[in-house]
Amino acid sequence: MASTLERKIDQGTGREKADIVLKGGRFFDLVTGELVASDIAICGDTIIGTCESYEGVEVIDITGKIVVPGFIDTHLHIESSLVTPHEFDRCVLPYGVTTAICDPHEIANVLGAEGIRFFLDSALETIMDIRVQLSSCVPATHLETSGADLPIEKLLPFRDHPQVIGLAEFMNFPGVIHKDPICMAKLEAFEGEHIDGHAPLLSGTSLNGYLSAGIRTEHECTTAEEALEKIRKGMHILVREGSVSKDLHALTPIMTERLSPYLALCTDDRNPLDIAEQGHLDYMIRTAIGAGVEPLAIYRAASISAAKAFGLRDRGLVAPGWRADLVVIDTLQNCKASMVFSAGRRVTKELFATRKPIAPVGLDSVKARPVLASHFGVPVTEGETPVIGVMPGKIITEHRRHVLPSDGNQTSVDLDNDIIKVAVIERHGKNGNHANGFVQGFGLKKGAIASTVGHDSHNICVVGVSEDDMAQAANRLGVIKGGFVVVEDGKVTGEIALPVAGLMSLEPYEIVRDTLHELRKAAYALGTTLEEPFLQVAFLPLPVIPHLKISDMGMVDVDLFKLITSS
Repeated sequence: MASTLERKIDQGTGREKADIVLKGGRFFDLVTGELVASDIAICGDTIIGTCESYEGVEVIDITGKIVVPGFIDTHLHIESSLVTPHEFDRCVLPYGVTTAICDPHEIANVLGAEGIRFFLDSALETIMDIRVQLSSCVPATHLETSGADLPIEKLLPFRDHPQVIGLAEFMNFPGVIHKDPICMAKLEAFEGEHIDGHAPLLSGTSLNGYLSAGIRTEHECTTAEEALEKIRKGMHILVREGSVSKDLHALTPIMTERLSPYLALCTDDRNPLDIAEQGHLDYMIRTAIGAGVEPLAIYRAASISAAKAFGLRDRGLVAPGWRADLVVIDTLQNCKASMVFSAGRRVTKELFATRKPIAPVGLDSVKARPVLASHFGVPVTEGETPVIGVMPGKIITEHRRHVLPSDGNQTSVDLDNDIIKVAVIERHGKNGNHANGFVQGFGLKKGAIASTVGHDSHNICVVGVSEDDMAQAANRLGVIKGGFVVVEDGKVTGEIALPVAGLMSLEPYEIVRDTLHELRKAAYALGTTLEEPFLQVAFLPLPVIPHLKISDMGMVDVDLFKLITSS
């Protein structure tokens, strides 16, 4: 029997019928920018013929359709989709995302090496190609309590796994610049390999020092000016559009044919409800073209440019010898997938049924102590109080200061100025920390919202108007083993259980999607003006993103990288 290589050559030359031939359509040539009328022949997992006529064992008529390379999401946390990797695969692959480069940073902060192993085991079974970058910052900082610690010694055993690309987003950019020994050990261990970046607003000589460590990619750019400086200094910019962080429109000025070799697309954090209502990378492509971006620029960013940035040399073009990750769409403008091929396999329900299940982990990770309403009190202080300023569509927050009203010896919320309470409660069973503060911009008029999804250490974060409701919401999370909870006037009005490390559901993505719809309605009933209030809550404890955040240790001035208060 002929070897796989021999079969590819025989089918490519036309001596044998191809396994599959797509006939009647055109493909988008990302080299010339032309739409080329052509058969596309496939042998196994590889394209073996274009620009010629082929016979096939299976012939698929795609008359009137356009074929583009499969899309590559270059940076995401699958945990933020609130479903397991298997369900993420089933949810997103039909939209044309054939490769996902994930950082299991969220589950790693809860479970450590066990969480990374769960993702790697899952990646060997999924239909889409899930590549894993090893989480570089667990814990992310010294300003919070994480569930795990991953020094370089615990990362190295995963280094040679076939699904591992390199070191994930290096969020502790102050640690890099100031040569923190733990950071240096990780950078040195992965020197010469791919190291993903994370350096919001970093510029000038500080950026130069950060890049001198060999960091090459970045997904935190929020303005065209920031992105241009980083491109000029050799970075590959990953344009992000998630459920909270929405940078696509701000970065359209750099999305040109000239710069497209240095661009890629990513979602970072996107939930199933937004995927169902809008799409995934296909949504970014449609939106960019609608905003005036040339189709060649955005389709390059979605595939070949992304592949090159991460050393995936086998994918990103519709051409002989390249991996048969293909998306059949109606038009370049609408980017609606009517058929998807992953490594030469047509994506169907039956194909997903061939995967081996992977046992869930971290089903008892919520170990927070019960809390009372009195635990959310904030003593009166003289002068102005630090207030986290939420900016819709961004995970960057402002460091605001307000003189707040008081009730006796306690500082009160200020609903006239949209200022409510926020608290972070340690939930890994380590120290029982509890810190309180204030946040502006949620629009809540009553009730509380609580979550065990709290980047990056994933302690309980709760925002609310009523201390009683805040306590009930936080305690309910322990009962359902993690998730999101909405409480209004002493009653739980919405919840979703996320028992896998307190981050992911055990349910199919369709159930998660429908539950999120009802959960969002419950949050809107409290008065919130945010489109995605739950992930906005989840980013309040993220002390690697400017400017003011809160952890279980207290309020964090991110610019100074230190605690400014605790309560």
